[in-house]
Amino acid sequence: MTVPLDYRDPDGTQIDLMLSRIASANPQKRRGVLLLNPGGPGGSGLTMPNDLLDLGVPASVTDAYDLIGMDPRGVGYSARVDCGFTDDQDYPGNVPPWAENDAAVLEQAAAARAVAEQCAAHDAEGRMAHISTANTARDLDRIRAALGERKASFLGYSYGSALGAAYASMFPDTTDRVVIDSNPGDTALTRAGVRRFGLGFEQAFPDFARWAAARHSSYGLGRTPGQVRATYFALAERLDEQPLPFMDGGDFRVNTFASLYNESSYPALARNWQEVKAAGAVTAGVRPAAAPSPYSNFFSAFLAVTCNDSDWPSNVGVYRRSVAEDREKYPMFGAASANINPCAFWSRGPTEPQVAVDDDGPANILILQNRRDAATPLRGGQIIRAKFAHRSRLVTVDENQHGVYVFDDNPCALNIGTAWLVDGVLPPDTSCSASTRSGLNLDRAGEQRRSETLRKHPLTVNWLS
Repeated sequence: MTVPLDYRDPDGTQIDLMLSRIASANPQKRRGVLLLNPGGPGGSGLTMPNDLLDLGVPASVTDAYDLIGMDPRGVGYSARVDCGFTDDQDYPGNVPPWAENDAAVLEQAAAARAVAEQCAAHDAEGRMAHISTANTARDLDRIRAALGERKASFLGYSYGSALGAAYASMFPDTTDRVVIDSNPGDTALTRAGVRRFGLGFEQAFPDFARWAAARHSSYGLGRTPGQVRATYFALAERLDEQPLPFMDGGDFRVNTFASLYNESSYPALARNWQEVKAAGAVTAGVRPAAAPSPYSNFFSAFLAVTCNDSDWPSNVGVYRRSVAEDREKYPMFGAASANINPCAFWSRGPTEPQVAVDDDGPANILILQNRRDAATPLRGGQIIRAKFAHRSRLVTVDENQHGVYVFDDNPCALNIGTAWLVDGVLPPDTSCSASTRSGLNLDRAGEQRRSETLRKHPLTVNWLS
């Protein structure tokens, strides 16, 4: 469908959005449409309707709704933006790199400025300034109207929850049942949300430490969780001093951070630690050529949305102080998550204020949050719950991954989410105990499809190049 590039000039330049749909096969039970977003920002959601089916979304949900996926503006087939990242550029992705000292913050500031200038130079069509959460929320309401629906429901994960919070705030009269899952705590991925990666790492790591300690005879990373934590610091600091080919201390830390998103990543992470510990067992590989990065659009859309949505300090001294503070407060990862990124030097900055949470509307927002989530810690869910006041309810789940509804197998959270979407049962604030993890009843092919879907949609607010 076609929408204005700039909603302040509705008759001006138009852009096309690419949508997908799996329609309800049960007209008698159909109640509307469910708009979907997988996160990022910058993630494609075109395959998300089918991916939810592969993950085992209940048939009652697919009976009740047409599942609507999309490439948000700036992404994929929807008015794509691109800063021209190349494989040899060594861009660290959407988590700032580890700053081992104050000089490293200054070095990263120069690199971040260069990336911001690169994005501005590649913005020949002037799209970048209009790639924002507010405009994507406006797009969602246009989609609702184009589908002939009086109201639309919404399910979004990670950054997608921030989009859902903005959508419900901007259009309280036309949003139906809203589920925001794994929340950064606002209507945007703000600097505060990124800094909370340090907190999330500290809260999620003990689960991996216990897992690895129980398997010490296999991986040799420590007999106790405390020893596993000590191994982390020892390996990271050794790589700071003596980097391996294409892996330094910063790479090691961010790889560990990303691997804390889901327990299924633990074995590969433990093996990676073993290889690092063996000092030389990591294959060097071939230095990439100056070819376009396959993640260039993702990186570019992430920056456009993140930098346009909210104010980021432009004073490098602010980041120097934050890195020093968070290195002490969150020693495992704080000196990365507090570091400077290209938003400090973004050429345009926000073209409109960040979307304000509107708590003057219907009680139609279900918040799902895991207790130990590396990317979006519990604090984010608690913050957005307080902001939405009477409009929302918070379901706190005693799990340790990123993503709750159907991305995890917690029966309590699954049942609550389904009851809300299908029957309109909004619970009181609820705590769900940990799943017994007795295993999913999937055949081999089903398990493979689930694994592939989790890899495709890591629900992540970072991406590793």
